[in-house]
Amino acid sequence: MVFVLLVTPLLLLADVEIPDIPWFGSNPSAQNMCPQTKALHPRAKKAANVLNSIDSPEFLAQAVGTLSGAVKIRTETFDVMGKVGEDPAWEVFGTFQTYLQGAFPLVHEQLKLAKVNTFGLVYEWTGSNSTLKPILLAAHQDTVPVNPATIDEWTHPPWSGHYDGEWIWGRGSDDDKSALVSILLAIETMLLHRVKPQRTVVLAFGFDEEVSGRQGAGMIAPYLEQHYGADAFAMLVDEGGGMVEEYGALFAAPAIGEKGYIDTRIEITTPGGHSSIPPPSQHTGIGILSQIIVLLESNTILPRLSRSQPIYDSFKCVAQHAPGIPSTLKRAIEKSTDSERALHRMEEMIFADNMIKSIVGTTQAVDMIQGGVKSNALPEQSWAVVNSRISTDSTVSAVKSHYTSLIKDFAITNNVTFIAFGDMIHDRGSLVKIEISDAWGTALEPAPVTPIDAEPYKLLSGTIIATESRGKNDTDAPPLYVMPSVMSGNTDTRHYWNISSHIFRYSHIRMTDGTGIHTVDEHVRVTAIVGMVRFFVNLLFNADEAINL
Repeated sequence: MVFVLLVTPLLLLADVEIPDIPWFGSNPSAQNMCPQTKALHPRAKKAANVLNSIDSPEFLAQAVGTLSGAVKIRTETFDVMGKVGEDPAWEVFGTFQTYLQGAFPLVHEQLKLAKVNTFGLVYEWTGSNSTLKPILLAAHQDTVPVNPATIDEWTHPPWSGHYDGEWIWGRGSDDDKSALVSILLAIETMLLHRVKPQRTVVLAFGFDEEVSGRQGAGMIAPYLEQHYGADAFAMLVDEGGGMVEEYGALFAAPAIGEKGYIDTRIEITTPGGHSSIPPPSQHTGIGILSQIIVLLESNTILPRLSRSQPIYDSFKCVAQHAPGIPSTLKRAIEKSTDSERALHRMEEMIFADNMIKSIVGTTQAVDMIQGGVKSNALPEQSWAVVNSRISTDSTVSAVKSHYTSLIKDFAITNNVTFIAFGDMIHDRGSLVKIEISDAWGTALEPAPVTPIDAEPYKLLSGTIIATESRGKNDTDAPPLYVMPSVMSGNTDTRHYWNISSHIFRYSHIRMTDGTGIHTVDEHVRVTAIVGMVRFFVNLLFNADEAINL
């Protein structure tokens, strides 16, 4: 998903007119803007045996069978679901767990399994050295629903798990059963080769990520903190960005941060009555609400590019390693490392693309509105919900303050009562009241940004490069560069901030190898699944051999 939001828009800049800027000189430090780690191949002898077995036709058939079988189980989650144990809709996850037990017998024989809130799965592959911090691999069992009205539009039925010789089709084939199955396939294969880790490996599989993860990862997180401790994990890898070709170079883009989130409800309370006698102001509650919406949309939070944002590091990597990047933009990025003027000019250039501008800044969108019940009755309550995705260098409180300040001035001007997030801001004792609040109580701060100068990022980067280069002497593989990125949406990692300082959102798959996420015809290339398994095998061996992780 991150590539649709982050990397692909960079291509659009090729169509943006970028004037030449003669005052930009060369920057000697530009060659070090995006340092790369060398390919990190496991040293263990068993690693070669495991990796060789993954390249076999038999393993390909196993990957097809296990993912296809997983897709056939309809693990949809919906916005309105009751608690586990009360709503029977959750019971399908019991069926899915039974399937996993049959598909991965060695995993279920040799790993410890704890079930959190019935359907959350936490596996522990216990290492021999308890002084080494464990690593955590995460995925989710659930999928978004399939709109019944679109079923006839699917090339193959959405829960068929159909394999056409190249692709597996169906809801969840990419998001996120591909990762879950790949993780388990990697460990099942390592167990088959009698691998015994030194470093403990923990797997966490939530079951409601698509509806914010409160009953899945939201319950797993405190379990992990209780059993392993705060900041107990050396690193965490969950779903996220993958690989894409950009301006003539191949990039892998693990996300090191996520934007924040708040839904703000704006509610207008006004006296009712017959519509033949409108209020003296001529503005009904709907009219007042409309004025406020126009006010907010006319005064959005201005986006600002800063060097602390992950997307700034993304652009530095593209500038250094992509041969086809427009020269003027390249020079602006190079100079921006130590020039405020260049940084501002770089901002102007990249903000020419609205998608990039939206990723960088705090966005707002009025997505829900309601008011009135009858055409001849004045509305007594009118409300709207504004969704905001919060910039990585901003806060929930900053967004609340922005809305409060704008509407306070409106309330004072119109002499009406105004309550903001539980605080009385302007009390006029009037019959007209404006109140804004966190609509569902789900506001989320931007995620802590994972450091890229630490060993976990270097290990992940080296593993990615090694996985793509395959053999140590493979010179035919295309150059691969690793660049940090940011997620504009949120993953289950939102619940795991307390248990690791090194959280990576990364799916080892090319953008062209999976498509249809959250829409019609979701499907994934089977060879990409094999590549994901190879990545997890390399990661597990490399983490096991790491000294300073």
